[in-house]
Parts: sequence; structure tokens; C-alpha cells
Amino acid sequence: MRTAALRKPAEIDLAPASTQPTIELKRAKGRLLPHVDSYYLYRCDADELIGTERVDLGQIRFLVRGEGEMIFPDGHVEPLRPIMVAGPGTAAATYRLRGPVVHFAVVLRAIGWKALIGLPAHKFTDHIINGSKLFCERAPALWEQMQSMDTLEEMISGIAPLLIMRQEEVKPVPHAHYPFLREVREWAATEGSTIDALYSRIEATSGLGQRQVQRLCLEYFGGAPTQLKRKFRAIRAAMRIYQNAPMDDVIEPFSDQSHMINEVKHFTGHTPSGLRASNDPSLRLTLDNENFHMLPDVIPEPVDLRAK
Repeated sequence: MRTAALRKPAEIDLAPASTQPTIELKRAKGRLLPHVDSYYLYRCDADELIGTERVDLGQIRFLVRGEGEMIFPDGHVEPLRPIMVAGPGTAAATYRLRGPVVHFAVVLRAIGWKALIGLPAHKFTDHIINGSKLFCERAPALWEQMQSMDTLEEMISGIAPLLIMRQEEVKPVPHAHYPFLREVREWAATEGSTIDALYSRIEATSGLGQRQVQRLCLEYFGGAPTQLKRKFRAIRAAMRIYQNAPMDDVIEPFSDQSHMINEVKHFTGHTPSGLRASNDPSLRLTLDNENFHMLPDVIPEPVDLRAK
């Protein structure tokens, strides 16, 4: 960590244009698509920056340059590591970065957490895992190589063989869990669908009981169905707010406007007015559901979960 005095950190929206962060994204394809949603490369030249990170399902991250820490919803602080796995979030978190920063990330799907990380997601919610041993000695070697990489494409090419290797190392996702994952995805994208409806649908398609569904939601998504319903509803509302949907439509799934505002702020770190006014490129990108789903299972899409 630096010991020299730093100038007062600025919120992203107040940072000078020359030090505004930039983010580049590329969707996953081919063999890794069932497990990986996308990749992104974040750059920021500011000396110090404070920002908010909305909830997510989990990411593999390489902090190629820079340093910082994450402040989680309960107030505990964890340092950012050169190679790390960010667990699913229960609420928005705050980060502090000291730059210049270059940050490459692999955005995981729920099935990707199980297939590539191989650990129960709920045991790592609101935590950072040291990822240096995730790919054995090849992870630190790749981090070193990334010091001389300039493009997102180079970094994707570097990580892809390690991800494929990890797919082959971790115990395969049971075939019986595929219908469960599809049903959760479709349920999350269905407005007004109840949790009892989720249990009924999964029992009908896969024969799993209520307790099994609850356990698998914890293992794959990092939260019980009640928590997932809140999370998905808030992110869907945030996307609609950002895209200037009629406020009556946004409020409809909630008990009232105050409930909607509180839930959106809890999971994104921003009020509705803050979402629309934000200059944070990361937030803009993650709320554009045509480009990037930080919670990919909110949006149904045809994916063969058994594809090679």
C-alpha cells in the first residue's frame, strides 16, 4: 500500500474527464459460453477513486495494475488481490482504487460458479477469494504476462485455456441440475412469479423438492429463493429506470414507490435519480441489458448448458 499522502478521493461522477474510468466488454462464445457470460477490461488513470459496485453472481478478476479494497455491506473491508474470485453479492458494495488501474474480469454465470470455481457460492457471498491457486502456478504466470498485454482480446486469449482446463478439473455439473437452472432463469425473468410457483415448476420438471431447491439456489446463486427474487426484481427495475421506462411500470412489482427506491438502492447503491444521472461507465454498461447482464439469468436466452 502507498504511504505517501493522497489527494482527497473523488466520487466517479465528480472525477475530471481525463481520469474517468473506461470499460470495454466482450461477450463469451464457444465452449466457455455456458459457464462465462462475458469479459471486461476496466482502466482508470486517477490517483484515487471511490465507486459503487452493484450485486453480481461472481467474477474471476486479475488486478493487473493498481491496488485498493472493497467495503462490503456489513462494513468489513477486504484488500483487492492481484488474482481474485469475487463471490456473489447480497447488496451493493463500495470500492476504493489507487491507480493507475488496469482490471480484467471474467463474469460468471451461475452454472459457471459451480463448474469453474467448484465451491458453494453462499459460503463466499460478500467476500474475495485469493485466486492465485485457482489455476495452480499458471495463474500467477498469466498475471505476469498481462503486464505487457494492451488489449481485451489478448487477455481473453490468455485466460481461455486456463478456464477450459478448469472445466475439466472440477467435478461436472450433475445432469439433473440443468432443468433446475433453466427454471430459475425463466422464473427470475417472469414478472410477478411467486416462489411457490418456482417450487412447483422445478418439482414438475426435475422432481426436486423445496429443500433441494433452496440448497441448490444457495450453492449456485449464493442466496435462497427469497433473496434471489428481491435481487432480480431490483436489478430489473434498475435496468428499466436507466432506460427511462414509465415509473408506474417500474413501481408495479413493489408495494409502493418507497419500497422500490429502497430495494434499488440496496442492490445497486444508487437511487433511481442517481442511476439516470450517473456518469460511471461501468454502471451504464451493466444496466444496458442489450449488451451486458451482470445477472445474466435475469434475461432468458437459448444456451445449451451441456455444450462443449
